[in-house]
Amino acid sequence: MSAYILRRLLATIPVMMVVALFVFFLLHLTPGDPAAIIAGDDASPAEIEGVRRKLGLDQPVWVQFGIYIMNLLRGDLGTSIFSNLPVTTLVMQRLEPSVVLAVSTLVVAVVFAIPMGVLAAWKVRTAVDRVVMGFSVMGFALPVFLIGYLLIYVFAIELRWLPVQGYRPLSQGVVGTARSIVLPAFALGMVYMALIARITRASMLEVLSEDYIRTAHAKGVAKPSVLLKHALKNAAVPIVTVIGIGFALLISGVVITETVFNIPGLGRLTVDAILKRDYPIIQGLIIIFAGTKVLVNLLIDISYTFFDPRIRY
Repeated sequence: MSAYILRRLLATIPVMMVVALFVFFLLHLTPGDPAAIIAGDDASPAEIEGVRRKLGLDQPVWVQFGIYIMNLLRGDLGTSIFSNLPVTTLVMQRLEPSVVLAVSTLVVAVVFAIPMGVLAAWKVRTAVDRVVMGFSVMGFALPVFLIGYLLIYVFAIELRWLPVQGYRPLSQGVVGTARSIVLPAFALGMVYMALIARITRASMLEVLSEDYIRTAHAKGVAKPSVLLKHALKNAAVPIVTVIGIGFALLISGVVITETVFNIPGLGRLTVDAILKRDYPIIQGLIIIFAGTKVLVNLLIDISYTFFDPRIRY
């Protein structure tokens, strides 16, 4: 196991190098002069040259790339062009809302989707199965922003149970944070739930047709024990895999959800940076999102051996 983990950790190095290379050339592949674009249409040649010096664009490309990599190794993601604050500082200021939203969405999706998928597989070709599959199709068909606006209209405007928008930090109370994050978590979790429920159902149907499941039934093992102890455990590998794959949906969905619900997280920071063409922030966020995705995939791979003892690395 330790050798496998070491190999997987080493395999992430070339992946992150490719990401860093792409992020670095993101600024250079932008149509036109990046310094002129950032400075604005009314900027004078002196102001454009000042931006170029600030970004280090007046140096050779290989020198710029070397400086960029060295800064990354030190944990320096650069400095915002417009706020003059380090990107790491801006990220830390916006990190809590995004982490709370991501964790809440993951909990909501897993808690609801896995039982739905198991139930649909148990009651296959019944009304319950059709309802679950109908929900899955709807979850994929409806965009996140539409689900968000529907939830706001029903639970915030009509029923007045929850706040319309905004985020309350954990320092101001867990209850307030929970009230402000419920609607965004369910809006983002609908797509995630649909994905996990469909894969859970398909994986469970495959396992339930195995001989050892029929043997367990013949021995008189209770139905809940067969479903949870025998079938679900052996069906866990595809489910865990799709949870890791769906994490990419979660990252992209955070940007839309935070905009709809006015949550000051990394998604809003991304949108603001794109609108202002603040390239250091955009580059830093891409590195963070890519690194998070690589880390999640590593954890998913390691978890396989705990769910299925037959897997050996």
